[in-house]
Amino acid sequence: MSANPSPENLALLLGLSFFFGLAFEEYFGPASKRVPGGVRTFPLLALTGAMLYLLDPAHAIAFSTGLLGLGAWLFAYYRSCLSEATTPESPTVGLVAPISNVLAYLLGPVVLAEAHWLGVGITVTAVLFLHARDPLHELARKIPAHEITTLGKFLVLIGVILPILPDHPLTSLTTITPYQVWLAVVVVSTLSYGSYLAQRLLSHERGVLLTAVLGGLYSSTVTTVALARRMRDDPEAQGEFQAGVILATACMFLRLLILFAVFNLSLARGLMPSLLLLFVIAVGVAGWWFWYAAPATAQPHVAQSLNPLEVGAAVLFATMFVVLSLASSWIKRGFGETGLYWLASIVGFIDVDPFVLSLAQGGVEGLSLHSIVAAVLIAASSNNLLKACYAVAFAGWRAGLPIVGALGLLAGLGFGFAVL
Repeated sequence: MSANPSPENLALLLGLSFFFGLAFEEYFGPASKRVPGGVRTFPLLALTGAMLYLLDPAHAIAFSTGLLGLGAWLFAYYRSCLSEATTPESPTVGLVAPISNVLAYLLGPVVLAEAHWLGVGITVTAVLFLHARDPLHELARKIPAHEITTLGKFLVLIGVILPILPDHPLTSLTTITPYQVWLAVVVVSTLSYGSYLAQRLLSHERGVLLTAVLGGLYSSTVTTVALARRMRDDPEAQGEFQAGVILATACMFLRLLILFAVFNLSLARGLMPSLLLLFVIAVGVAGWWFWYAAPATAQPHVAQSLNPLEVGAAVLFATMFVVLSLASSWIKRGFGETGLYWLASIVGFIDVDPFVLSLAQGGVEGLSLHSIVAAVLIAASSNNLLKACYAVAFAGWRAGLPIVGALGLLAGLGFGFAVL
């Protein structure tokens, strides 16, 4: 690294260290015992680290010696803290104070020798973690241990399996590669898990409509079944649950657009007018029905869904992805685009994501943009018909009729856009 001492770097260093010190003092202000660090100490530590680094930027001997000295002093401080009891009203010191002092010292060479965004990013991240103690501990208590273990296993699969998978087709039946298959699994599972986790943490406290939004980003079909069951059990809040089902379907259109944008931006642009129009119409219908039905306040309840990061769910998705890719290629060669459209209508009653992602990654050769857009719209529309059937089956005909009308309208519009 080569240091670049300039007035701008010095000003940035002082600003960041002063900001870090303010946040540090605000956090440890209520503590009965004075802790090292703060609005004066951190700028001095940052300047010391910068000057010692400038003395020998090639080998950083002086800087390393200063770091060892700071570490020895902080170690002595930490040992003294362990021998003293902390009051329940004050935050436990732990390692936060020593690590914050070390970070302030390290800011000097980071700001001088690296891009400015790195120093800003480190400081802001440290401040956010410093003041996120209670929310992070609450989050840790809310997440079951088995889900953390599942997430760890899935990260291993991403870091170990994904890089070694071949990125070339293994068969002439399809152009999809094993790397593309598993990448699709990773992207879909990540999007689904974010919604799934937010659903567990927030939806039980914020209402049916938030449950519908998060559930729609996870799986609009699962959300439809769960809310339809609640309609039967809580008839006084049927209007809110009906609006929730329609809103979940609106989020399905947004989810499909996001997935296409990740893998094929040009296809996403082709799909954008139709999917965004369907999204806006669905949101408008849901909002109008929510206002018209004048629902009572309902407590949301969504059935426990399969964790999208479970290895079994990932393997099932990958298998369906490959099977539908092979089936799409075979039907396209044997029956043309008409056969592919029929497959899309059938897929909508099974699982839309593997089919549309195989199209997004070029799993079927020789398809025009119009054909891909039409196939996606047909699959989404047939899925809406499936959800309308589920609504009637689980909520009854009377409660499910508004949903049938709304989803039937969206399905009709989707089929209409497909043939234009």
